[in-house]
Amino acid sequence: MRTFDLTPLYRSAIGFDRMASILDSLSRADQQPSYPPYNIESTGEDQYRITMAVAGFDRSELSIEVNQNTLTVSAEKQAEDEKRNYLYQGIAARNFERRFQLADYVQVKGAVFENGLLHVDLVREIPEAMKPRTIEIQGALEQGDAGAAADIKQVPRADKDTAVA
Repeated sequence: MRTFDLTPLYRSAIGFDRMASILDSLSRADQQPSYPPYNIESTGEDQYRITMAVAGFDRSELSIEVNQNTLTVSAEKQAEDEKRNYLYQGIAARNFERRFQLADYVQVKGAVFENGLLHVDLVREIPEAMKPRTIEIQGALEQGDAGAAADIKQVPRADKDTAVA
């Protein structure tokens, strides 16, 4: 895969640093580890759920943080007091950090840990000012301000030929 150096864009573009950082993170997307496995599902209109398989971790070892449209889920496994003698160890309980880029107006509503799965619920709440709205078109007589046009006074323009006193 090609790699792109976006440093000149950071230097010369003002106000586009968020877009540049998104492009930069997309170019590094294939470098992100695949552990732990996760699902992203739509649970309704503008509602989503990220489910991560975190078997072997306790709830106190997990951390969820949101910072500038980036959701970070991480875990740090506590060292065990007793040394175990495994014949086969198939459950990976290593530390991890997984980042998710959130779209604008997507907020984390909560998280639930059950049966070795971490569920993070998300919702997109678009502000009323950003939602499309329909404007009713009224006729001239329905407006109630039909006489408003008659109230407008014309102000004479000062031309070259007109003397200014």
